[in-house]
Amino acid sequence: MAAIKILPDIYSVGAVDWNVRNFHGHTYTTKRGSSYNAYLIIDEKITLVDTVYGPFSLELIDNIRQVIPLEKIDYIIANHVEPDHSGALPALMPLCPKAKIFGTAKCKEGLYKHYYGNWDFQVVKTADKLKLGRRTLTFIEAPMIHWPDSMFTYCRDDALLMPNDAFGQHFAASERFDNEVNQCSLMEEAESYYANILWPLSQVILKKIEELQKMNIPIKMIAPSHGVIWRDDPSKIINSYISWAKGESKIKVVMAYETMWGATAKMAEHIAEGISSNQIDVKVYNIAESDRTEVITQMLTARGFLFGSSTHDNDMLPNIAAFLEIVKGLKPKGRKISFFGSYGWAGGALKEMGEMLKDSGGDFTTPGFSVKYVPDKAELAECFEFGNKFARLLK
Repeated sequence: MAAIKILPDIYSVGAVDWNVRNFHGHTYTTKRGSSYNAYLIIDEKITLVDTVYGPFSLELIDNIRQVIPLEKIDYIIANHVEPDHSGALPALMPLCPKAKIFGTAKCKEGLYKHYYGNWDFQVVKTADKLKLGRRTLTFIEAPMIHWPDSMFTYCRDDALLMPNDAFGQHFAASERFDNEVNQCSLMEEAESYYANILWPLSQVILKKIEELQKMNIPIKMIAPSHGVIWRDDPSKIINSYISWAKGESKIKVVMAYETMWGATAKMAEHIAEGISSNQIDVKVYNIAESDRTEVITQMLTARGFLFGSSTHDNDMLPNIAAFLEIVKGLKPKGRKISFFGSYGWAGGALKEMGEMLKDSGGDFTTPGFSVKYVPDKAELAECFEFGNKFARLLK
């Protein structure tokens, strides 16, 4: 990607990663790729806001050179330590001999432990300002959105918010703005990003949005560090974050299960039929074969979750166990949750699934349902009725 002007004297100079398909240690699949966004502000003091992932350092450097010589950079704003946003610093800093870095105290600590660079660093806090000339930047600490070091950078002169990982999407595109891309795809990726990265931080996010609203700052553009820039209607993504953070849900069920010899899969099929007989949307996933990123995205707005497993060694199967470990960390408060599964001589899977999620904040008032060996015709009818009753409870 070449440098692209997004506002007068402000350029997007980051990199598009068309090929990345896994993120955060392979916990998040990125089917549409991603981008590492950085923003160059031309003023009396030349300022770069964030950098890119290390392997894309040369692309960042080339993009900056399309606008100005690198040695003219005065300031570098480090909104976040994570290497997909700071990884280019070791390559960049020798080319910017007078550049001073600005970030939070935690950012200073984190950058040193990542790169051991003896860089000129100034610690900033919420409401601190940096005069560039015609423009002034304001810093807003945003700890745990989504690391302790995170902060937002705001330019009131352009009503521009640069919030790093907040409001982003893993979405590679040749276009730079929200109104230039398919809206369904954009919102799908924004929802996936929230569900898989930010969901456990919902209370923190709500408080930060409330803080921004109390500051009464106009926001005409949001330039995140992944994906496209929100310029058509930034309130669209802000309102979506408020809805997701509040845990607002639809009458929908997500079912995830793992089966050994197919008995639990038969149960899942008939439970789903019972749910859909109530004209309720149900998504069914064999978790051993499914994209967990997609399942979690569907769960974000679903009111009910059903988890199933065959019993093996008096416990659940390993893939559903790993998935429920993720679900536990998401803290899906207020969702109705129940369990099902088949067993042979002992039926420990339901108990173990319940134990794993007992502190997640879910509603477990619906008893689980299990079948010994393979469900017969009568038991399949019971599966249907189990799904039917669960669905009715959501209405």
